[in-house]
Amino acid sequence: MAIQLVWFKRDLRINDHAPLALAARTGPCIGLYVYEHELIEAEDCDAAHLRFVNESLAELRSNLRRLGGELILRSGRLPDVFEQIHEQLVISKIWAHEETFNHISYQRDRRVRRWAKKSGIPVEEIPQFGVVRRLEDRDGWSRQCAGRMKQDVVLPPKKITLPPRLKSLPQGEIHRSSQFKVRSFRRGEVQTGGEQNALDCLGSFLHSRGVNYRADMSSPVTGEQGCSRLSPCIAYGNISMRTINHHLNARVAELKEAKKSGVKVEPTWLKSLSSFRSRLSWHCHFMQKMEDEPTIEFENFNRAYDGLRESKFNGEYYQAWCDGRTGYPMVDACMRALHQTGWINFRMRAMLVSFASYHLWLHWRQPALYLARLFLDYEPGIHYSQIQMQSGVTGINAIRIYSPIKQVADQDPQGLFIRRYVPELLDVPDKHLAEPHKMTGMEQSFYGCQIGTDYPAPIVDHKSRYRLARDRMHAHKGLPETRAISAEVYKKHGSRKRPAHQRNR
Repeated sequence: MAIQLVWFKRDLRINDHAPLALAARTGPCIGLYVYEHELIEAEDCDAAHLRFVNESLAELRSNLRRLGGELILRSGRLPDVFEQIHEQLVISKIWAHEETFNHISYQRDRRVRRWAKKSGIPVEEIPQFGVVRRLEDRDGWSRQCAGRMKQDVVLPPKKITLPPRLKSLPQGEIHRSSQFKVRSFRRGEVQTGGEQNALDCLGSFLHSRGVNYRADMSSPVTGEQGCSRLSPCIAYGNISMRTINHHLNARVAELKEAKKSGVKVEPTWLKSLSSFRSRLSWHCHFMQKMEDEPTIEFENFNRAYDGLRESKFNGEYYQAWCDGRTGYPMVDACMRALHQTGWINFRMRAMLVSFASYHLWLHWRQPALYLARLFLDYEPGIHYSQIQMQSGVTGINAIRIYSPIKQVADQDPQGLFIRRYVPELLDVPDKHLAEPHKMTGMEQSFYGCQIGTDYPAPIVDHKSRYRLARDRMHAHKGLPETRAISAEVYKKHGSRKRPAHQRNR
């Protein structure tokens, strides 16, 4: 008897999983997850990513068994694993979600399609985001994306029928990081994977933690609890964007009805959820850029910026930035927080990239790979778009150079976050936290922090590097070649909700 094969990738859930629901409706089916060495051992992967996947797989397997199904685990290369299963059980059809990931996965998908065509096995890939494949023009894309989010959530199958010969196929076990040549940072406490954790995280945000989201999200002090913290759950598909949007709509309707009925509602709720909704839309907007132009993983959006930083890469600066030893407390605290937790809020991510790109004048590719391994929620489509935007090489975004000194005053004036991750500064008073190197020798002795010994002096001077980077970037942005290519970049990737003929009225 031929089987329906559900290929799980970064969609580790049973709710709102159309491939699973359709396959179960079609005939006997099994789920498959493949540990792909080429992805796990790539330079953008970390052992923490694999741990999150494994936690998700354990719950997914349990949920599938509860429905009468099974999740087969394999390790190897695709389509070789498909070939092996096909020889044993005969695959009638492969069901999967569309995926916009890195170059390795793109090449993998091409191999799978060639093999499937040669083997006479249909492959049905179903969208799970607002990303549109083979998009001809950005005009009207927002409407298409919104339409997908409004569609009904797909319920999991009530019953899964297994093929009778499944016992001849080993189920496979969870693979630990020790079984791969995978990079690993020493971690503290990081988020746990799994569908139920994702739903619990969403529920706590929409009903309690998110009340001051609009104000909380900018600071690493308040952002840890005030942000949704759903990003790794979305990245690995523990929850779908459509599910999040439906829950958000229900919560907004609930709050509005409560207000209408005279029930006291915190005035910040609706504004916070409105801000959250706008940021949800960013997800697919940036993912679409990667779908439309996969080369942004390696190349500048605007090729007029080629060579601007590449030949001047300073390895010492880069290593100090990686280690959180730049002499700028907010930069160092953020980097060390990432090492321990795998998460930091968006503004601080932007500041880290800004500092590497402008103050240290580092080309974005190496910092991007380092952050990819640090970010538990690494999503290439968002990651490389954001890195290039913050580095100033898209040509269509404003040049934003963050002051690591001002960010202390704005986002951590009492030093709660800095002292937590940079304990060398524990006894340094608030007024010196932004620039501890300006303490006198007597103050350094009194507060137990000798600059250059206990904590490094700044590796660059903020003011001079800021001015130099600003002048370089604005001069380059104004060049005719840069402006011409920027117009093309905007035409292909720019954010817009109305067609061009309507915008020009």
